[in-house]
Amino acid sequence: MSRPKIRSVDLPDDLIALERAAEEQRAKLVGLDGEEYEAQRRAWREAAAAVQAAITDHATASGQSRYDVEMAVKRAVRHVEEDQAG
Repeated sequence: MSRPKIRSVDLPDDLIALERAAEEQRAKLVGLDGEEYEAQRRAWREAAAAVQAAITDHATASGQSRYDVEMAVKRAVRHVEEDQAG
């Protein structure tokens, strides 16, 4: 699997995988309520926090803008999801 390159931001595969995992956790919120919703919301927030930490670490280590890295990760994941849907 090659690393996507978006707007001169080189993204490691693990960042894409973490973002996908967080989006999958978010999607599981649909239709839940009460304790099930709260438990799933915590799982989503933990996954999202892991993505944010990894984005910050990568941006710092690579000398890239944190914002640019985050936007590139989101675009990469959404682009793949849109391709699979269409």
